[in-house]
Amino acid sequence: MNDFMAARSQMALSLGFHIVFSCIGMVMPFFMAVAHFYWLKTNDVVYRNITKAWSKGVAIFFATGAVSGTVLSFELGLLWPEFMKHAGPIFGMPFSLEGTAFFIEAIALGFFLYGWGRFNRWFHWFTGVVVGVSGLVSGILVVAANAWMNSPAGFDYVNGQYLNIDPIRAMFNDAWFSQALHMCIAAFSATGFAVAGIHALMILKKKNIRFHTQSFRIAAVFACVAALLQPLSGDISAKDVAKRQPAKLAAMEAHYHTEAAAPLILGGIPDSEAKEVKFAIKLPGMLSFMVHSNFQTPVDGLDKIPEEDQPPVAVTHYAFQVMVGLGMVMLLIAVCYFIAIWRKRQWMQRTWFLRAFVLATPMGFIAVEAGWTVTEVGRQPWIINGIMRTADAVTPMPGIAYSFYIFTAVYISLSVIVTFLLYRQIRMVDKLYDVSPAV
Repeated sequence: MNDFMAARSQMALSLGFHIVFSCIGMVMPFFMAVAHFYWLKTNDVVYRNITKAWSKGVAIFFATGAVSGTVLSFELGLLWPEFMKHAGPIFGMPFSLEGTAFFIEAIALGFFLYGWGRFNRWFHWFTGVVVGVSGLVSGILVVAANAWMNSPAGFDYVNGQYLNIDPIRAMFNDAWFSQALHMCIAAFSATGFAVAGIHALMILKKKNIRFHTQSFRIAAVFACVAALLQPLSGDISAKDVAKRQPAKLAAMEAHYHTEAAAPLILGGIPDSEAKEVKFAIKLPGMLSFMVHSNFQTPVDGLDKIPEEDQPPVAVTHYAFQVMVGLGMVMLLIAVCYFIAIWRKRQWMQRTWFLRAFVLATPMGFIAVEAGWTVTEVGRQPWIINGIMRTADAVTPMPGIAYSFYIFTAVYISLSVIVTFLLYRQIRMVDKLYDVSPAV
């Protein structure tokens, strides 16, 4: 493995782990706040117990997210010094504000975890809400920085120099809203299905039925609402990509040739040598309609992009298909859930219904990982779209491969520890959380 690929692999590994920790850290506080609200309104002890159980999970993922996020910030400077040399002064503002949001989140989480019986009940609940809001803001600010890499703004690029820097314009670039919207909804969907799936499994095992049933219902509502909204945000995001990054859209769809009535491709195996997609299902005119709201308008293909500026087609296409496919499965489960609430209450107790949520447990996070693969791989060969190539930004220092191996071991170890802690929390529900008020 050469140093360039090692640097890219290490960054991908770090982002791949951090995105899971950060999504859960962003979303779980809202689940916790809802359960806490029900406890305050009903005095039903099961909601207090759910709140306490989920707060431990929030603390675990806050700690791991802080570690992985700190590592990422150092990696940007150590692995990509040329990038940070020029980009740091331009898009540093969202990172600075993200640090502020992180500190607010840390303070609020401390108040919440240690505030039981010490604060006014509603102030205590409010601190939990602040944890969620500050975590969400933190995530949006980081996505704004990434969006800048896809849609650079806030500077003039003249003779290799970055002049007339405007940090506000850089932060609120043309891609920030669509990316932030899509990512936030994805985080709620992924975390919701993961949490609902775990509680559904416990219900199937007939353990602490009421505790897990109420937990399942809170998580499932968040998950299913997000799953219904996700295609809408995806459409906004795809139209934005088509406008600003036609090469990425062409790679996502493995769309090799510019043509009118461009088909939407489902599945298939891209063959970049033959410039075709084998074994695909093609829906005539649908790509034109989805991009331009017209079935006949031409869609630019990879034939309009210079060979050296084209992203890897196969990886981008497969990742996009995985993301959309899993999104559709979760959408179907969401529709079934709302039918169950509206007309078919008996479905809630059916084994097939709960098993559907159990099977969906990892789907959201697989879709999130696939989506970030599309975002990052689809932008290649650029680290700043159209401005700086990734190969020109990497550190000249040798031995990056060894760093990659070390960080791989660290992240695997961290994942094992987190998995153990969560498993222990789930196994100890009856002893730690599903208890009477007197305990």
